[in-house]
Amino acid sequence: MVAVAGGAAFSFSYTETTELLAGAGAKVAMVDPLRDEALPAGTRALVVGGGFPEVYAPELAANAPLRAAVAALAARGAPVAAECAGLLWLCRSLDGAPMCGVFDVEATMTDRLTLGYRDAVAVTPSWLADVGTRVTGHEFHRTAVDALPVAAPAWQWHDAPPQGFVAGGVHASYLHLHWAGRPEIAQRLVAAAAQVGSCD
Repeated sequence: MVAVAGGAAFSFSYTETTELLAGAGAKVAMVDPLRDEALPAGTRALVVGGGFPEVYAPELAANAPLRAAVAALAARGAPVAAECAGLLWLCRSLDGAPMCGVFDVEATMTDRLTLGYRDAVAVTPSWLADVGTRVTGHEFHRTAVDALPVAAPAWQWHDAPPQGFVAGGVHASYLHLHWAGRPEIAQRLVAAAAQVGSCD
C-alpha cells in the first residue's frame, strides 16, 4: 500500500503520480492529514506533494496521531517522497506549530518568493534516483528550512548550494517533479516499499 497525502492542505499533485504507482503494481490510498488520524492499513510508502500547510498549520499540528504514524513509518526506513509542502510537514515545526518531526529542523514563512524551473542532478543515492540522475522540476514557495547536517542533500543545480534531504528512506526537497517525465520513480518506490514492513 502506498499512501498519498491529499485534502485541502496538500492540494497540489499530478494525477499521473497515482496512475504510475498503480501501473507499477501498488495499491494506492489517499490520506487527508486534516481528517485522518492513521495511515491506511498496510502502508509501506508515503508520497506527500505540494500544497499550503502553512494555512492549516494549527489543524495539522492538532493531528498528533497521524504525525506520530508518519514519523514511525519514516523511522522504519519506508520510502517517503516529500515535495515542498511535504518537506514542511516532515519538519519538527512550521512557524512554531508541531509537525511530524521526521527532520529535526524548523520551517518558517518568509517574505521572499522562490519560483522557477530547475535542472537538477541527484547528488546522493536514494530509492528515488541514482547519483547523477538529471531531472527538471520547479520550485514555488515562500518558506525556508534550516540546514540539517545529519542528512545528505538530495539535489544540486546551477551554482546554488545542495538542496533537500536524503535520510534513510526519506527523500524530501522543495523540488516538484512530474513523475510522467521519470516513470521509473514510481517503479523504484514500489520496489523499495516491498522491502519494508507495513504500518499495521
